[in-house]
This record gives sequence, C-alpha cells and structure tokens, in this order.
Amino acid sequence: MASESGDSNMDREMILADFQACTGIDNIAEAITLLELNNWDLVAAINGVIPQENGILQSNFSSEASQATVYGPPSLSEAADAAAGSAVPPPSSSSSSSSPPSSSASAFCPINPSSRHIVERQSRMLNFRVEYRQRSVELVVEEGSTVGEIKQILETELGVPVSKMQLKGWKSGDVSDSMVLRSLHLPKNNSLYVLTPDIAPTASTSKNSALQDSLNQNFLLVISHREAQRDYNLNFPGSRTIQEVKRNISDLTNIPVRHQQWEGWPASASDDSMTLALSGISYPCHHLSVCRRSSPANAQEPTEECADVHMISDSEGDDYEDASEFGVDDSEMFGVGSSSCRKSPMMPENSENETDALIHFTSEFSSRYGETHPMFFIGSLEAASQEAFHGKARDRKLLAIYLHNDDSVLSNVFCSQMMCADSIVSYLSQNFITWAWDVTKEANKSRLLTMCTRHFGSVVTQTIRTYTTDQFPLLLIVMGKRTSNEVLNVIQGNTTVDELMMRLMGAMEIFTAQQQEDIKDEDEREAREMVKREQDEAYRLSLEADRKKREAQEREEAEQFRLEQMRKEQEEEKEAIRLSLEQALPPEPDEESGEQISKLRIRTPSGEFLERRFLGSCKLQVLFDFVASKGYPFEEFKLLTTFPRRNVSGLPPLLQTRQSRNRFSAPVLLQSEDAE
Repeated sequence: MASESGDSNMDREMILADFQACTGIDNIAEAITLLELNNWDLVAAINGVIPQENGILQSNFSSEASQATVYGPPSLSEAADAAAGSAVPPPSSSSSSSSPPSSSASAFCPINPSSRHIVERQSRMLNFRVEYRQRSVELVVEEGSTVGEIKQILETELGVPVSKMQLKGWKSGDVSDSMVLRSLHLPKNNSLYVLTPDIAPTASTSKNSALQDSLNQNFLLVISHREAQRDYNLNFPGSRTIQEVKRNISDLTNIPVRHQQWEGWPASASDDSMTLALSGISYPCHHLSVCRRSSPANAQEPTEECADVHMISDSEGDDYEDASEFGVDDSEMFGVGSSSCRKSPMMPENSENETDALIHFTSEFSSRYGETHPMFFIGSLEAASQEAFHGKARDRKLLAIYLHNDDSVLSNVFCSQMMCADSIVSYLSQNFITWAWDVTKEANKSRLLTMCTRHFGSVVTQTIRTYTTDQFPLLLIVMGKRTSNEVLNVIQGNTTVDELMMRLMGAMEIFTAQQQEDIKDEDEREAREMVKREQDEAYRLSLEADRKKREAQEREEAEQFRLEQMRKEQEEEKEAIRLSLEQALPPEPDEESGEQISKLRIRTPSGEFLERRFLGSCKLQVLFDFVASKGYPFEEFKLLTTFPRRNVSGLPPLLQTRQSRNRFSAPVLLQSEDAE
C-alpha cells in the first residue's frame, strides 16, 4: 500500500512538472487545481488552459508525417499511460532524424519523455447555457471573446437590448463587458442567466419570474460530515452552482472535491455546473451528507484538528488538502505550533494604557511573523478614529480593526498568509488606518468591548460577542459618518487572500462613493463659507468706506461751519466798524454854509454814485471814513481821481480836504484793491 502511494505521488509530481512546463503556470496551487478539475489528465488539463489556434493537444496521429515530429509515442493508449505516469522509453535517434521538423504552426513544450505530446494552437471553444425567463439558449464562443460579445449574441437571440441586460452566474462575480473570457479561466461548460429588472414581466412570463425569484432565494443546506460527526448550516443563493458548494465543503471538511461522496442530491442534479435553483433541492431547507470516498491512494485520513482550517485560496485548496499524500505534516504547512512554544503573549493582560499594549503587540507580531505586516496605529481606539474620520474629506480613510486570538487555530494561518501578504499590506497601508487588539485574555476582551460600546454602540459589541474562538481572528472594517461610525464588514479568519482583498476593495468602493459625496458637500460648504467671508469683507469695507465718507463729510461740514462763522464774525465786525464810523462822521454841511465846501461824487465798483459835501477844513480821513461807512473799507478799496488819474488813498489821511481840492477837481473813482 505504501509503495503504491509513493508511486502515485511520484507520477503526480511528474505530471505537475510537465503541466507547468507546457502552460507556463508558475503557481503550483493553481496548476494542481487545474489538474484536479481534469482528474490529473494532462492532455485535458493542457487543452483547458492553453489558447490554441490550429488544433488541440493530441495523443494520437494518423499521418506518418505528424508522427515524425513528435517526441513521444503516437498511440492514444500510450499517451494515457504517459499522463498516468507510466515509464515510456524515449524515441530513437533514427526515428527523430528520419524526417525534419515540420514548419507548421505546432507548438512544443519540453516535457518529461513519459508524457510528451504535441500541442497545436487553436482557439479554445467554450459552451454556455444561458437561461432567460422561459427560454434557454445554447452558445459556443471562442475563449478570446469578450462578455460584451456574448451579450450582443443574446440580444439577437432573446430580443433584449444590451443596455437592459444583466448577465449573471459568473464564478468571479459581476464582470464588465470588456472582460475577455480567457482571463476568467472558465471551464468548458458554463451556466449563466439573464436578468432584466427594467423590463416588466408579462402574464406569459410568470414561469420565468418564478425562476428569477428562485435564483434570488437563499437555500439553507444542512450538510452532515459523517466522519467528523458535525453538521454545517450553510446559506447559499439560488444562483450558486453545485460545484461551488462542493468546493466550499472542501474548504470546511478538508475533503477534496474528487474524493467527496454525497448523499441527498436529487436525481435532477446530475451536472455540477447546475445552479441550486434548478437542481431540484427542497426550499428553503435541504439536507445532505458528505464523506470521504474510500480509496487506497488516500488511506491516510486527515486528523479532525484540521477539519475547520480554511485554505489560502480556492485555487490553492486542493494543494494543501492533499498535503498528507505528499508526506507534509499539517503543523509544518500552517506553522501551527503548540502554545508552549510561544515566548510571550501577544498583548499583556494588565497594561496601564492602550499605547503600551499596542507597542508590545506590534513587537510580538513582528517577532512571530516578520517585519512585513500592516503598520498598526499606536494609540487608543479613539485616537485611531480621530485619525481616520475627523480630517478633511480628502484625507479620511477607513478604519481596520484587527482582533487577534491565540487560542484560535486560524490565527497563525491568517497572520502569516493574509496579514503579511504583500498585496494586503500595501492595500491596508494606502487606504486604511489599522488598529489591533488581542482578545486572548478575558480582561483584554472586556476592555475591547467597553471601547467598542463607547465608540460604535452596543450592536457592534454584541456582534463581537457572538463570534466563537474558532472564528477568530476578525478584521472589522469601520467607516466614519457625520453622526456615527458604521461597521461595513466583519471578515473572519477562515477566508482566503483573494476573498480578503475582494472584501477590502468592496468596502473601499462603498467608502469612496461616500467620500466623494463628503468632498462635494465639503467643497460646497467651503464655497459657501468663502462667499460669506467675501460678502462679510465687502460689507466691512463698505462700512469702512461709509464711515470715512461720513467723517470726511462731517469734517467738511465742520470746516464750512467754521468758515461761515468766521465770515459772519468778520461781517459783523465790519458792520460794527461801519456803524461806528458812520456815527463818528461829522454832519454834512449845508450848501449855504459860509465855510468853504467840497462836494465829492464817488462812483462805486457796482456803478452806483455816492455824493456828499465836506468842509474844506476836514481831513482826508473823514472822506475815508465816509467811504468805509458805506461798506468800502479803506484797507480793501482805494480812491482814484478820474482825470488825471491819481490814487487819493496814497495821500496823508490828515491832509485837509481844501488843501487837496486842487489835486482832484474831477469826480472820484472808488476801486477795489484787487482791481487793476
């Protein structure tokens, strides 16, 4: 028995090496998965991977010319033996040199002589069965086609516009129309379905509506694992295929899909690509049982301790599940050691503050799993929330809370394979604030629940309480909102790198949409505040200008008032002087007076004439006072004789009028000092 197992392992190693050499797939886990899907048939596996052009991978050729170009035996039976690992002698030099290599478009790969074949390149064809309402359409397309081309064919077949068509059933989730089928790594046969939510169903499509409803329904599968005597209650949507269910059970039970023996599937569930909605299982609950199919090559059963270990990815699952067949111990593969080997706990139980606890956690995490890990935030949960949520909208990030538990069998796998993966570390560092806590000790767990209640509410705290030790570690994805913090996702330890990345990216998409709204609101708010500030500044400048204008006006009015007062005072002063001079004038003498009299006629600047008689003995000052009493001060006006023109004002004021009589016999002209 041991000899047969050793030969089988050796054969598979040779087939694996040949498969990688032909396809160029360096990922061992992916190569094993593809071989598992084809039951370790090398020819079928290569045909399913390599995009061909002029033919398919063949193990039997009828023409002698074709046989002259091969490195291995031409018969189909020998090719099958080669795929199974049987030893086949290499060809002789004469047979290989008897005919030169053909120049046709044949592609060769350097494989083991026991399983060498010709690979002729030809476009791989994929079969699709598409269901829409009461119709079912069969399609055959090339692997190089796109999803959009399939939709265009369906538009012709079903009469449904591409813009209103949703093509569902892809194993990788929703895909874009530009996605090339080759990049999806699809099997030969595929089942899809079309949804048209924008097209209302008619009475004739009630059957199709029921089908769509069943595809959207959730089926509860109660699956009994007989060897472990354990039941799994699993919810699956109706669009999930039987093959996907079997793969998920493979992750839970450590039984490869090819070794699973099922009971309870209805007779109509004959195709693993069939969806649960069409398989005929009972709704809403259906009971199934699974066990490992007995096989001499698989005599060594996995221990029950590995029953709940979720592998790294779906493509790597079978590789690790069959590790016992290649003599690899589970503890060596996952790095799971006994608790006695740990140097110290991840986090001390009685730490004074959260900062010291997280410094110890980071140091211990680095010592166990290496320096390549997410950059854990050193500080309290409140400080981490402030850092992630309370900056500008463009600077905000998601908060990832990692909860570690050393008592969980998944902790070492999750930390070493997930948290330390370069892609995960890079993505968390760029888009998340990562905060960690260890809940191995009950005191630390209680402390965490208190912090979660304070920052996220009792709902999150109760959710954490519901998870058992075996479901740890947990990764909580938290998004900050205006009024509260929302937990977008809780990722358990039994996940894969691909699934973890997809869930992180999904959370990031939700956060990005919310962030764009917040940025828009923040920009609008800043724009409003800027307009308000500009309006306030303009109003302030307007008030300042009004104040200065008012002050200038007040100063001007004050100056005018002062000048007006001065003018009035001057006028009053002049009037007082005039009145005093008028009163001081001697009386005008009569013409009949016996004394010598001078009659003077004075023309004013306005054209009026002033006449008065003066005694010949009067001084010129009396004449000046008379003119001043009429409103023409001596300081501002001067007296001129008309002919000859002389300035009387320049004569001595004490000169007697009679003495000056001969000096101005003509009328006197009164002129302003400013006049020429």
